[in-house]
Amino acid sequence: MSRDAAPRPLATLVVPHRFRGPRTSGNGGYTAGLLARHVRRDGWYAGAVEVTIRKPPPLDTPLAVLATETGVEARSDGRLIAAATPVPGVGHTVEAVSFDEARTAEAAYGGLARHPFPECFACGTGRTPGDALALRPGVVGNVRDRRTACTWVPDADLVGPEVTWAALDCPGGWAADVAGRPIVLGRITAEITTVPASGTRCVVVGALLDDQDGRKVHTASTVYDEDGQVLARARHVWLTVDPAAFGEAAVTRP
Repeated sequence: MSRDAAPRPLATLVVPHRFRGPRTSGNGGYTAGLLARHVRRDGWYAGAVEVTIRKPPPLDTPLAVLATETGVEARSDGRLIAAATPVPGVGHTVEAVSFDEARTAEAAYGGLARHPFPECFACGTGRTPGDALALRPGVVGNVRDRRTACTWVPDADLVGPEVTWAALDCPGGWAADVAGRPIVLGRITAEITTVPASGTRCVVVGALLDDQDGRKVHTASTVYDEDGQVLARARHVWLTVDPAAFGEAAVTRP
C-alpha cells in the first residue's frame, strides 16, 4: 500500500455486550483478539501481534476493519478505535506456578474486596463462570514480587484465540493493584502457541514489570497448561483512569 493510499476495507467486527470490560465498552484483551485475527493470513493466531487501543471499544457496534501499511485498524464512524500489527515476539514469560498454588492464590484476589469494573468479562466479580471467564488472579508468592495467579478451565462456548487474549488481560493488571489504582488496557502484545480446549486445566500468571510511569503501568502474563507447558503469553501497557469516566462506581464488599 502506498503512503498516500486510503486504508483498504477488509471486514467488520462487533464486540457483543457479553464481552464488556468497563460497563459501556469492550474488554481490552477480547477486543484485541478479535482484531488480531485480521493481521495474518497464514493462521491468524500464529505469531505475536501488538494491539494498541486508542478509544474505549464500543459495544454491539459494527467496527470497520481496514488494512494499513503496517497491519490493520478498527474504526467506528471514522474514529480510530484500535490498531494491530505483527511483531517479532512478546519477550517475557512469567514464571509458572502449579494449579493448586494458583487455586490457593485466588482467595487473595483483590477484586473480591473492591473492584472498579465489576462487570468485566475476564475478572469481574459481578460475572459468573459460564457467562464470563470469572478469573480471580490473587497474589502469589512474596507480595513484594508483585505476581498474581489464577486457574482457568475454559467452558465449551468460551474457547478460541480471542478468549485466550481476554484470559491474558486482567491477571497482568491485577499485579499492578487495580483496586487501589484503577487502570484500563492501552496496549497488549500477545502470542498464542496453543488455544486451550474446553475443560483444559490452565493456570494464568501475571507480573508487574515497571511501576507507574506517568499514566502508564507495564505488566506481563502467561497461560500454562497443568503440565507447565506455555500456551500463550503477553505484555501490557495500562493507563490509569477514573472509573467514573466509564460510568462505573467501584463495588466494595465488607
